[in-house]
Amino acid sequence: MIERYSRPQMAAIWESKNKYETWLKVELLACEAMVDRGEVPKSALKTIRSKAKIDPVRIDELEKTVKHDVIAFLSSITEKVGEEGRYLHMGMTSSDVLDTALAVQMVQAADILIEDLQCLLEVLKQKAEEHKETVMIGRSHGIHGEPITFGLKMALWYEETKRNLLRMGQAKEIVSFGKISGAMGTFAHLHPSVETFVCEKLGLNPEPVSNQIVQRDRHAQFLQTLALIAASLDKFATEIRHLQRTEVLEAEEPFEKGQKGSSAMPHKRNPIGCENICGLARVIRSHAHAALENVPLWHERDISHSSVERIILPDSTILLDFMLARFTKIMKGLFVYPERMTRNLDLTGGTIYSQKVLLLLIQKGMKREKAYEIVQSAAMAVFNKGGSFKKAILSHPDLSKRLSVKEIEACFDPRQFVSHIETIYKRVFNEA
Repeated sequence: MIERYSRPQMAAIWESKNKYETWLKVELLACEAMVDRGEVPKSALKTIRSKAKIDPVRIDELEKTVKHDVIAFLSSITEKVGEEGRYLHMGMTSSDVLDTALAVQMVQAADILIEDLQCLLEVLKQKAEEHKETVMIGRSHGIHGEPITFGLKMALWYEETKRNLLRMGQAKEIVSFGKISGAMGTFAHLHPSVETFVCEKLGLNPEPVSNQIVQRDRHAQFLQTLALIAASLDKFATEIRHLQRTEVLEAEEPFEKGQKGSSAMPHKRNPIGCENICGLARVIRSHAHAALENVPLWHERDISHSSVERIILPDSTILLDFMLARFTKIMKGLFVYPERMTRNLDLTGGTIYSQKVLLLLIQKGMKREKAYEIVQSAAMAVFNKGGSFKKAILSHPDLSKRLSVKEIEACFDPRQFVSHIETIYKRVFNEA
């Protein structure tokens, strides 16, 4: 299922081929920096560059014996390079390679997620413009409140997605740090200029201070950002699921030709895409918690974080890429039913206009407590027995003395509730 929506390049970031190629790039750049310092012969670098090749199968074979991925990697390269291979990894520790390469991979993943968010923003903006004037009922606690427009709901999602795009950019920035500072981070066996050179070539920043690793609060922030984006998608998808309920049916996710909703009930059109998104958001949230657990490590480092990251970083980025692509597709094909929205506006007999009547009575000089009591009593009578709230207001003796028929009639126009929609749209879409 995931392969249908998640573009191959996200999964490719975490495959062994890209990982080992990035490790090699880090090692070659460090070697190049040492050539510039006169610590490695230029001829050796030339030989290494020409002969070094990635062989994931051989690396796996060696790792079975040495039980160390970086040593297996270096040994496999040296087998091909020969004697000059001794100049690789000079003064470095495994985490210099691992953490710097991991930063590159996270930046690559962030770039894809940023593009995904931009695609979703375009669709949400289009829907907001299309349904700017599509009046529907607003709900609080699941209960009818007052009229809004479906476009305003889309504008709300657009603004939240803008914040998520900003967060993703900040997350990318916070993980764009590498370290080539040696076993305890003290540069005891190599010069800080090597780190500066390598990071600059990779588009990273040198970690201002490290021990044996780049500190995992950076990675935790990255995962919290993914979890926040997933939470937003969960929220949006949950709303569509509610709007698709048979009793509501104001919007519905696409139902494609040939699709089946139930093995037993042929009539079913279930919101499976949105339900899928809501379920996957739980996985990413759990991964974000695991990332927090990775922050406290023993002394200058241990490797309790390593096994966790091998799961949570590929899983979370691939899942979020999939979720964003799937939700964008859902929004593109979303069925919206304005007629049903109009019908649902009248479900409560006009009681949704109670605040307009309340405020009008207060403006006419009635005490708020008295006005609230009268309006609520009329609304509850309609709620319990049915009928028309407007008629109840028009026939109330205390109200007919204070309000004209024209004033009461004006309270029941749903469009007056969205008269400031232009102001809201200017705030949200001011970049246009």
